[in-house]
Amino acid sequence: MDNKPSKYEISKKILNTVGKTNAEYNLIKEGDRVLLGLSGGKDSILLACILERMHRHAPFKFDFKAITIHYGMGEKFEWLSELCARVGIPHEIYHTSIADTIKEKRREGSSYCSFCSRMRRGALYAKAIEGGYNKVAVAHHLDDAAESFFMNLTYNGSLRSMPPIYKAENGLEVIRPIIHVRERQTIDFVTSQNIPTAPDCNCPAKQPDSDKPPIARLATKNFLLGLEKDNPEFFKSLKSAFSNLHADTFSDKNYLNL
Repeated sequence: MDNKPSKYEISKKILNTVGKTNAEYNLIKEGDRVLLGLSGGKDSILLACILERMHRHAPFKFDFKAITIHYGMGEKFEWLSELCARVGIPHEIYHTSIADTIKEKRREGSSYCSFCSRMRRGALYAKAIEGGYNKVAVAHHLDDAAESFFMNLTYNGSLRSMPPIYKAENGLEVIRPIIHVRERQTIDFVTSQNIPTAPDCNCPAKQPDSDKPPIARLATKNFLLGLEKDNPEFFKSLKSAFSNLHADTFSDKNYLNL
């Protein structure tokens, strides 16, 4: 029997985009130890396969491992462990009680997503520090950045999105290697390679008893789809805008040349 790990085919367009992003922002370099948050969704599976390929082909040496945060809702992740083993991706499932904590601590009517995100990120940070990793990789893409920007603009009254890299308060660097990749490319990847993905029922906000389904994000996604339908170059322009800020043209006194 051939025990050699199988590899999935990643498009050259995705690899070129990720390579340029990595080079421009120095996301992963010699000697880094990277912990990847692997939910089992299409985006994080693509990123896991990209990191595995980089590990084999990049002109620098780095270590990486994928970790899946188990919310404590009875999620089944054996299939994900098998997928990682087949591809040659080091993988760990971290069991938590996040689901119970959400039920106990979240204020009724408040956002599931922000509360859950903070807890999930906290668990990921804790495992990174425990394991001696200096970087945490998350699989946000360009559509996520666009949705975040417009949701902050619409609901929070702030101009804010998702940077390719930032330093957390605990000193860890958080990196987003596929931040310039489109969501449809992640869908094409898992579809073309016949890769299974985690079901929606793994999301705490999408449980039958949820009093706060993520309708705002869906509305924002549909809004952006409409903008792109009217202007096919919309996301290309938005990506450029994220790297071409003119802060002194707004009303924030911190940026005005007075």
